[in-house]
Amino acid sequence: MTLDLQVFSRARLSRDPRFDGKFFIGVLSTKIYCRSVCPVPTVLEKNVRYFPTAAAAAEAGFRPCLRCRPECSPGTPAWFGTSNTVSRALRLIAESGLDGGMENLAARLGVGSRHLRRLFVQHLGARPSAVAQTRRLHFAKKLIDETQLPMSEVALSSGFGCVRRFNAAIQKTYKRTPTQIRRLAHQKTSQPENQYVFQLRFRPPYQWKHMLAFLSARATPGVEAVDSKGYRRSVFLNGCPGQIDVSLDEGQNALAVRVQIADPRSLFPIIERVRSMFDLNADWVAIAQGLGSDPELVARIHGEPGLRVPGCWNGFELTVQAILGQHMAVEGANTLLVGRIATLFGQPFSGQSGLTHIFPTPEVLADANLTSIGLAEKRAQAIRALARAICDGHIRFEGMNHADDFLARLVEITGICNGTAQYVAMRALGEPDALPAGDPGLLRALGLRTAGELEKRAEVWRPWRSYATMYLWNKPSGRS
Repeated sequence: MTLDLQVFSRARLSRDPRFDGKFFIGVLSTKIYCRSVCPVPTVLEKNVRYFPTAAAAAEAGFRPCLRCRPECSPGTPAWFGTSNTVSRALRLIAESGLDGGMENLAARLGVGSRHLRRLFVQHLGARPSAVAQTRRLHFAKKLIDETQLPMSEVALSSGFGCVRRFNAAIQKTYKRTPTQIRRLAHQKTSQPENQYVFQLRFRPPYQWKHMLAFLSARATPGVEAVDSKGYRRSVFLNGCPGQIDVSLDEGQNALAVRVQIADPRSLFPIIERVRSMFDLNADWVAIAQGLGSDPELVARIHGEPGLRVPGCWNGFELTVQAILGQHMAVEGANTLLVGRIATLFGQPFSGQSGLTHIFPTPEVLADANLTSIGLAEKRAQAIRALARAICDGHIRFEGMNHADDFLARLVEITGICNGTAQYVAMRALGEPDALPAGDPGLLRALGLRTAGELEKRAEVWRPWRSYATMYLWNKPSGRS
């Protein structure tokens, strides 16, 4: 990754929150690395080094700052200045670390392990193992600071496997024991059993109200609930049901995430999914610059800066919704059928705020009689075919060799068109350059007639066509 030293120097001196997490600062005298918003007194330019990632700073021998807490940064955008292979690898590492080792990760990406190492060093300044280790350490530090979990459970939840390795890694990295770090933490209030609260930062601006409006119009009854305060849904990981509640902490440029689940080992994948779902790693400065050549988009961006691409909790659930027509630009789409599927075939759940079920798995819907709830036979067949393809491993929402491979396999299913597949890629895979070109809402917004015309117009939006799509779907303020 190429570092613009002049830009980063100005961001460091001004503590610009828009650059938080896009780079890290290593202080040569202390061998500590910090975020760009660190409140400590600034040091001379000759005494600092800049790193594209926290892992790169760690590889260079710097340790994390205990004051600005690099583990709390919004995160480096997975697709910012990296190859597609690195972007996909980062998503896999975010989900499960390096479970299975480097060879397994490389195989899932369709490349050799040596080539993958070279790509990581080239784009991120660190090896895949260093990136995974830094993620584990950062999440462990977050659990130490923000929860009252026993250290043995912190070790398991952050992927260390055993307390001895956990203690050694924390001591080596922070020059303090886990217990000493917890004593320094600001979080002193205890939470109810099996409940955890996390602060997840983002780079401003962030259109929170638009995010809620988008998710509300597409929420599955009984599984999701959205109101002016935030978003809630039932979840199911590692055989354990739970609930997440997400609200805005505006004063901190953060989302407050409350997790209720009995198995703390699920916390890491839950938090990573929430980050992706609410697009917290987005680099708004780069997106706005990339879309700035289209006058129609410039007006919309200036009117409502900080629009994000809403992700999803579960790719299968989202695709089922898309097959039933709950996608594209239409708000207030019929959610009745999706709610019936969740109620009839999903697992009952005793949650709060009207959460009554967990969405059914592909294994359950692969042979389900979906016409019994009033679903047309063609759509029922499409959902069953999708479920079977996932059960067989023909379609995976993580680890496909390329997004084009995923799209090609998805459109093989009768009832899923290219526009729907692009929509799924945009929200389930986090693809920043997806374009549902056949969507009538996009065509109307630009006064175009065909998907071909839209695709030609959208060439100048690359690699941010997903964000352009969100702006064109969004009704600009002051327009009828």
